[in-house]
Amino acid sequence: MTVGWAGLIYYLSTQSFGVGFSEWLLHEILRFLHVHVSGETFNLLHILMRKGAHTTEYAIFCAFLYSSFSPDGEFVWRPRVALTSLSIAVGYSLSDEFHQLFVPGRTSSLVDSGIDTLGAAIAILLIYLLGRKKRPAEGSPTAPEAAEPT
Repeated sequence: MTVGWAGLIYYLSTQSFGVGFSEWLLHEILRFLHVHVSGETFNLLHILMRKGAHTTEYAIFCAFLYSSFSPDGEFVWRPRVALTSLSIAVGYSLSDEFHQLFVPGRTSSLVDSGIDTLGAAIAILLIYLLGRKKRPAEGSPTAPEAAEPT
């Protein structure tokens, strides 16, 4: 799933999914809902939609990474797995923005990479909040000290 999601992120960074596509999509959503907004409101909604997509896709990516690196695939809190997952998500975000330098009609932005990083960090925070209740028993093969040598 993780590699597939990374592929989807890469695919969404192509020319097909630029500003024109998201503008069209937002117009269609508003039309379907029979909602009419001013041009200024539309622009704000468009920005929120695009930046929300960045946050969401990297939150999901980071959660997939965390699950991939966890010995049992569960969301038990493991600080090293969290740091590894977050680091890979940030690195992938930076490489994705670099990729967009070479895609006609797309722009590269460190701000977008920061928004991606925020999404990944939100995933890690949620895993921490949910996963600390699921701590494995001490001495079990999936206990943090058994899974992560110090």
